[in-house]
Amino acid sequence: MSYQDLHDEDEVLFRPIYQTSRTFYVVVIALAAVFLFGLGCYIHQLFYGLGATGMDEPVSWAFYIVDFVFFIGISHAGTLISAILRLSKAEWRRPITRMAEVITGIVLAIGGLHPIIDLGRPDRILHLFERGRLQSPLLWDLTSVTAYFTASTIYLYVPMIPDIALLRDRGGKLHNFYRILAWGYKGTPRQKHALERAINILMVMVIPIAVSVHTIIAWIFGMTLQPGWHSTIFGPYFVVGAIYSGIAALVIVMVTFRKIFHFEDYLKEIHFRYLGTLLLVVALLWTYFTFAEFLTTFYGHEPAEMRVFLYKFIGAYAPFFWAMVFCNFLLPIVILSNKKTKTIPGILVASIGVVIGMWLERLIIIIPTLANPRLPYPTGMYVPSITELGIAAAATSAFVLGFMGFSKLFPLISIWETKEGREHSIHEVSMRLRDYLPGQRDEAGVEASVKAEI
Repeated sequence: MSYQDLHDEDEVLFRPIYQTSRTFYVVVIALAAVFLFGLGCYIHQLFYGLGATGMDEPVSWAFYIVDFVFFIGISHAGTLISAILRLSKAEWRRPITRMAEVITGIVLAIGGLHPIIDLGRPDRILHLFERGRLQSPLLWDLTSVTAYFTASTIYLYVPMIPDIALLRDRGGKLHNFYRILAWGYKGTPRQKHALERAINILMVMVIPIAVSVHTIIAWIFGMTLQPGWHSTIFGPYFVVGAIYSGIAALVIVMVTFRKIFHFEDYLKEIHFRYLGTLLLVVALLWTYFTFAEFLTTFYGHEPAEMRVFLYKFIGAYAPFFWAMVFCNFLLPIVILSNKKTKTIPGILVASIGVVIGMWLERLIIIIPTLANPRLPYPTGMYVPSITELGIAAAATSAFVLGFMGFSKLFPLISIWETKEGREHSIHEVSMRLRDYLPGQRDEAGVEASVKAEI
């Protein structure tokens, strides 16, 4: 497959790489300034220790761990969504899988650094390698996140090889860079078979790895005896929350780049409707887990648990709790269950609400429990410092910069998968319909129905 084999309309997928507007540089400079400010805050923390933050006893975990759980959760957008859609042969997946996989790679790199930032002294991470105990969920966490990042990066890179080969064939300043990354790919039948086999193996591998990662993160909390954390439901609860925030983040990225790079012919309204339906289903599932968690806590009425419960519902963190309920429950369900509001702008609003709400969920899981320990301490209060806010802003800007940098090197939509879909998918889908639909129907009639549906 060469560039000449592409449809003329696919040229739009190359434009972000070869055409750069002045606005792009302005945004990069602004985000780089935010990142450098956050870097300065971290250097300040290195010199003055964790005393530069708002953390103290008993609240010794705060923004850094909140952001760690949040970013690792968003990473599920790539692995689970992309892998499951590929595994189920959902044809509408083709324009969105690349963006989902890029989200995974970037946020894993950012989120994985937050526990090191939280240590105060980054050299202490070496203690896990030198004196790590197999009984510790922290060691499990390090192992699972490392495995997840490795598998996700490979899973992002392997399906990109045919598109990298296209960029290599076009020539230009980065020809040697693309030539190395393309691994001599020419699109021969043997190479295509090897590529498809590798993708199939990877997509089966990353699903259990992704589920295990957020389950293990949940166990870091659930395997303690802290009130509000010691819960058997935390594993699946965290996984559902991760998928929830991951889908919402993917929608936001898709809408943004659809508008900026004019991908309207590729990211169509039907893609957003399908993702909106998926978001609604997960919203209901998240609501079920949340209701079950708080109902059992209230019914048990254990004193230490109730202190945390009331701290969230009517105490100092009540505004954050009810904002979470609004963003994660009321807003998305009202918008996504109504056909009139289930449009691209409506789905975008719901997704932004979910991202905010899921960050708040991590906040109210971590802070209220630490602020109300079992020991006879007075209830603590946590207020973030400029240092923490600066580092959090730097993490967000790093995510956007990473995505913008990727868009200048590689296509954001898989070109070879789009071409493959045009050439083969209609026939393959029609054959699958013939296999499982009752009655006899000629292939031409089925294929015509599929084309009409598409």
